[in-house]
Amino acid sequence: MASVNCKTAVSLFKRTLSLGPAQKPCGQRSLLTASRLQDRGLKEGRTVQICFAPQSQAVCRVHPVYFLQQDSMSDSLQTCYRYLNETSRSFAAVIQALDGELRHAVCIFYLVLRALDTVEDDMTIALETKTPMLHDFHTYLYQADWRYMDSKEKDKQVLEDFPTISLEFRKLAVIYQEVIADICHKMGVGMAEYLEKKVQTLQEWDQYCHYVAGLVGIGLSRLFSASELEDPIVGLDTQLSNSMGLFLQKTNIIRDYLEDQTEGREFWPKEVWGKYGKKLSDLANPEKIIPAVHCMNELITNALHHVPDVLTYLSRLKNQSVFNFCAIPQVMAIATLAACYNNQQVYKGVVKIRKGQAVTLMMDATNIEAVRAIMYQYVEEIYQKIPLTDPSSGRTQHIIASVRNLSLSDGSLASRNHFSPIYLSCAMLLAAISWQYLSTVSQVSEEVHSRQ
Repeated sequence: MASVNCKTAVSLFKRTLSLGPAQKPCGQRSLLTASRLQDRGLKEGRTVQICFAPQSQAVCRVHPVYFLQQDSMSDSLQTCYRYLNETSRSFAAVIQALDGELRHAVCIFYLVLRALDTVEDDMTIALETKTPMLHDFHTYLYQADWRYMDSKEKDKQVLEDFPTISLEFRKLAVIYQEVIADICHKMGVGMAEYLEKKVQTLQEWDQYCHYVAGLVGIGLSRLFSASELEDPIVGLDTQLSNSMGLFLQKTNIIRDYLEDQTEGREFWPKEVWGKYGKKLSDLANPEKIIPAVHCMNELITNALHHVPDVLTYLSRLKNQSVFNFCAIPQVMAIATLAACYNNQQVYKGVVKIRKGQAVTLMMDATNIEAVRAIMYQYVEEIYQKIPLTDPSSGRTQHIIASVRNLSLSDGSLASRNHFSPIYLSCAMLLAAISWQYLSTVSQVSEEVHSRQ
């Protein structure tokens, strides 16, 4: 199996939270930037009326939505938000929809981990240089002049202008600084450990996903509690926070088998794939398609074991902006797993959520009852596809039964139509509209191209 350092699996921010519809090879673009928000006249503290018309019945709510007003920010903080929009995919919008000072803390948290990840990603940095950099990266947050000018990665600006990011880090409340520095330290140590180490066992798979995604979930949860928008238990229960990250990371690792193989990366644990082939690459051979699908189904079953923790975690959240921030990636993940389960296409091309489906999920996942209904819907979809001949079919049925029980919290399942969105931040609404627009443009372009 190829070493993990062929090219790193990126952090939760960079990869795991990009669970929307897969983009074409030309690359993904940020759905909404701060400048476009300002072009639409959306300023700090402005009340916005949002109207929806699900099931032909208009539903309108008025909610104060807070957006960035650049003239109230320092030049360095404006620069940080510019880097956020330049380096994130669809994540910039959800960060900027967070309430109060939490928004700035998460923005800086993102940029610090993006800088750390850029060091790990850069294969032009020799291991003898990279390893101590990863171990010591958290100390650079307190060194006003530290920067790295020799990166060849596309996001190198976050390293070249790290003094701007570290300046804004040191302006944060100490309680936020402590969380960010601690997670940066632990993640750097974990990344260094897996520079050459191969993922062999399921335990190592969990450990690797913990380093690159679970720690991010833990850090975010601690920031939520530090902001006092959420109760202390949210930040203290590291098991649930870790599961939030692992569920997203495993979903991407499963979905991206073919892409990772093409680029020389391997993240599936040998303990599982070794039962179905001599090499992980063997699973892409057409004659191996049946055992290959069984292997994937077993990994999906493993990932589904995090869903009960996800539902418990989301049920504890009180702040609407935090709930949206956390819930949307999770429902995208369960929809992705349902699309991948028992699907040979994972080994032949890209399995993606339809853009319209993604928009619907974004607009539905605004309360715990709706999320339970969504989870129930997709595990039922998986249940209907379980082959009786699948070696892990019994385990799949068992975990689906557990998710069903959690979804039916009061003994009945509410219709998702009943939970049409009563709150959706304007940033997320505009992101959804942008997604629909891009989908339409893409479809028209494809039709025109096919006629030429």
